[in-house]
Amino acid sequence: MQQRKDIAESLVKAGSFFTRTAETSEDLHRVQHTGGRDGEAFYRDRWSHDKVVYSTHGVNCTGSCRWKVYVKDGIITWETQATDYPSVGPDRPEYEPRGCPRGASFSWYTYSPTRVRYPHVRGVLLEMYREAKARLKDPVLAWADIQGDPERRRRYQRARGKGGLVRASWDEAVEIVAAAHVHTIKEHGPDRVAGFSPIPAMSMASHAAGARFHSLIGAPMLSFYDWYADLPVASPQVFGDQTDVPESGDWWDAAYLMMWGSNVPVTRTPDAHWMAEARYRGQKVVTVSPDFADNTKFADEWMHPHPGTDGALALAMGHVILKEFFVERQTPFFQDYVRRYTDLPFLVTLQETDQGLVPHKFLTAADLGGTAAETENARWKTVLIDDATGEPTVPNGTLGHRWGASDTPDWNLDLGDTVPRLTLYGEDAAEIVLPRFEEGAHGDGGVVRRGVPVRRVGGRLVTTVHDLMLAQYGVPRAGLPGEWPASYEDASQPGTPAWQETLTSVPAAQATRVAREFADTAEASQGRCMILMGAGTNHWFHAETTYRAFLALLTLTGCQGRNGGGWGHYVGQEKCRPVTGWATLASASDWARPPRHMIGAGWFYLHTDQWRYDTLPAESLASPLGEGRFEGMTGADCLAASARMGWMPSYPTFDRNPLDLGASEDPVTDAVRELKEGTLGFAGEDPDAPGNWPRVLNVWRANLLGSSSKGNEYFLKHLLGTHSNLPDDGPRCAPRDVKWHSEDVEGKLDLLLCLDFRMTSTTLLSDVVLPAATWYEKHDLS
Repeated sequence: MQQRKDIAESLVKAGSFFTRTAETSEDLHRVQHTGGRDGEAFYRDRWSHDKVVYSTHGVNCTGSCRWKVYVKDGIITWETQATDYPSVGPDRPEYEPRGCPRGASFSWYTYSPTRVRYPHVRGVLLEMYREAKARLKDPVLAWADIQGDPERRRRYQRARGKGGLVRASWDEAVEIVAAAHVHTIKEHGPDRVAGFSPIPAMSMASHAAGARFHSLIGAPMLSFYDWYADLPVASPQVFGDQTDVPESGDWWDAAYLMMWGSNVPVTRTPDAHWMAEARYRGQKVVTVSPDFADNTKFADEWMHPHPGTDGALALAMGHVILKEFFVERQTPFFQDYVRRYTDLPFLVTLQETDQGLVPHKFLTAADLGGTAAETENARWKTVLIDDATGEPTVPNGTLGHRWGASDTPDWNLDLGDTVPRLTLYGEDAAEIVLPRFEEGAHGDGGVVRRGVPVRRVGGRLVTTVHDLMLAQYGVPRAGLPGEWPASYEDASQPGTPAWQETLTSVPAAQATRVAREFADTAEASQGRCMILMGAGTNHWFHAETTYRAFLALLTLTGCQGRNGGGWGHYVGQEKCRPVTGWATLASASDWARPPRHMIGAGWFYLHTDQWRYDTLPAESLASPLGEGRFEGMTGADCLAASARMGWMPSYPTFDRNPLDLGASEDPVTDAVRELKEGTLGFAGEDPDAPGNWPRVLNVWRANLLGSSSKGNEYFLKHLLGTHSNLPDDGPRCAPRDVKWHSEDVEGKLDLLLCLDFRMTSTTLLSDVVLPAATWYEKHDLS
């Protein structure tokens, strides 16, 4: 009741609902209905304010729109879009006004009934803690006492998500959280504590505050992009950088714009006007989405593949571009671009296997012998053929030049007099074996056999990346052996427009025409074709391969890196600009290094026990040209193997408290010896053993359980230990190497802590909830 009075008094002060002249509901009714100028006071006071501040919304929408926030007596009353963005000139649309109706309503959200205003603790847990502390006189001992009693521990775990959160003081709530951390670190190890918070580019200081805390105590931070399937991972794979894309204003510069799985008016609302307005200067707009989305009404053409089949459409478009603009006619603009900025000219070795020749590793300077092999980092300097001399050469800018002490001046793309040769066509030819991955692929054991031109260099049989790409896309050339499509209408061979139609339902003629238009426009405009890629194509298995098929269209046509060209994925301007300083702060690398980071998908997959239900064998995902290394393995086996071999950080790391391991005089030597002897194991090899459970999970700036807990019921049962709808007799899959427990584990977490400004699905399941400031109420960077 007191809380309601406090809120009412604040609203009265702000003049949000009542007027100075209407103290009661009767007065309000009288003023509104008696006429005269007095009635206007109600409306004037609704919009009155004593100051205006500028702020933004740190929500993960990439907008960072600038808002004027109107404040009266310290209470946020309303907001409008700011109109003081710098002008970009008279020949293009302005940035302002930036904002959307969702942002305009945030002042009401701030005072919503769902707002968290005080610390809350799960009632049954709070009673246990108070009793234990009164008896033992020490917070850490009290927490240990509760965790040492399986009955009490299960009782408060089963209460998760069933209401019962009660208000607590800040001192008591923080004391419980601190006691849980101290006990966990001492008893189990700091890597049994984990933190989760989404993208730091939105409110960097808030992310860094929690990340730094975890780094300082030795606890891992879980990644976020991969967990909610939101990482355009093809970008770092291809370019080495994650989210460097043009700002949305560059959409205006595109001559041909494809919105591929990106519903711009809904997900990029403040930026959508550039797409809508650019059509009036001749831009063609094509949308690609299974549904008639909101952006489709702005399009000149709509392509509607079945969900998740976009990669096949992109491959078929690449088939057309390679055939018509690289083989039947060599386009100078495209040829010059791919020679300078792609790996298409580099040589790849071919390896003999039981099934035939298969592509292997890049040829390097170390393979050439002689003086080339003696240069610094020769194993990391890739080789191409100089078209001017016909001889192998190592151009500037290879990986070996990046890290060399003497060769760092050559860490650039200056080719000098070197002209990279794209193809060995006209020399010898050999048949190679390439894998097929489409479901129900027919043919020779899921492979396709096609020919490539070859040469022997340094005793090794090699071809170029370009020649391999033509073979993969099924683009025939006279004289090469193997299986090739007869035409665009041949659906029996992968890569053709007709083949993609059997998978996507997009008409082959349309795929052919759009690909041809895209390349023609890129040639005429010198690379001003753009693809706005969205999460619609990202939330699919092997999405990075689909993305790379998109990127191939842009790099083949010389669009990437040009104004009005390239890819503009949905992450937009969402990037941590002061990344060097921010990373030092967030990872506490000024104090200790390296920080403990782990992929969130791997952590949740193990610790929510989803691996126990995963009946898909790892070998079913392997290349048909593989060597059988995945035989009998599951996803959990692969994760455990990656941790054992040092390929991927995994937390908890060992089946022992790392503080105990670090207590010896030579911890590294002793740990290696014990691993070899088998007396020390990896926690990922037995994730259901109590000593390997995560014990504390801290969540802030995220509705983890409501928005992104893929497999929510697994979270509820195995991680939280509360009621779930998982069937007890569901399918199970015992791994080959990871230890299997016959009984299901329920309730691994001792503490789930959530910091938020609103009640969410995660706070309702948490043990302790701490209130947080909203975006309007704190200093931060966006």
